Amino acid sequence: MNNVLNSRTDDSDQPIELIGTADIPGGGELLLRQRGDDYAIEYGEIQLMVSWAHRSERALASLACQRITSAQPHILIGGLGMGFTLVAALAELPAAAKVVVAELVPTVVEWAEGPLAHLFDGALSDPRVTVRVGDVFDRIAEAHEIFDAILLDVDNGPDGLISASNDRLYSMEGLYTSCAALRPGGVLAIWSSYPDSCFGDDLEEAGFIVDEVRMRSGENGRGDKHIVWLATRPHREAPL
Repeated sequence: MNNVLNSRTDDSDQPIELIGTADIPGGGELLLRQRGDDYAIEYGEIQLMVSWAHRSERALASLACQRITSAQPHILIGGLGMGFTLVAALAELPAAAKVVVAELVPTVVEWAEGPLAHLFDGALSDPRVTVRVGDVFDRIAEAHEIFDAILLDVDNGPDGLISASNDRLYSMEGLYTSCAALRPGGVLAIWSSYPDSCFGDDLEEAGFIVDEVRMRSGENGRGDKHIVWLATRPHREAPL
């Protein structure tokens, strides 16, 4: 990519501006770039998320929330990003829902309240929402049968590209931990920018019933191919 924001329009008349940087705990840096009305959050030469193609990030929330049966659902979202997953979740959830967003990078929260606020469309002030700065794994590890859904969009896929600590989320131990944090019937939804032929097997080994959904990032079947894994914790069997 050579530090060029690949925008929706690729309008060479619009200058590319670096409007923010963010230190990642543990090392590394995120960049927030703007070209016209388009924004991108980048890690090195990788565009992690962009403002003009977010169909799969919305689907991460909508597909998971549509499986929830609780009248007072409790949701954990890992990764604030540009807010597309959060906004989509709020559109699906009832007024009695509780949504906790765990964001590792404090500056990303500042971007959400500043240059990217228009993308959030008031979601951060929704009374159902609480934003916590910190590692989502810590929120999962301290929970036991609390959440109706856990939505993870904290990296480029089931590995620790951005933060090495993310590896533990996708390890077998991490998947067992997520399963234990969900109520029976709860859903672990994981976003990825690429397929992983073994990860579905790992989810099943951890006790989940797994669906894999493939889709394009943009509307009308355009854009990169992304993956959403929907892993449901089974209901307990009734005693004989």
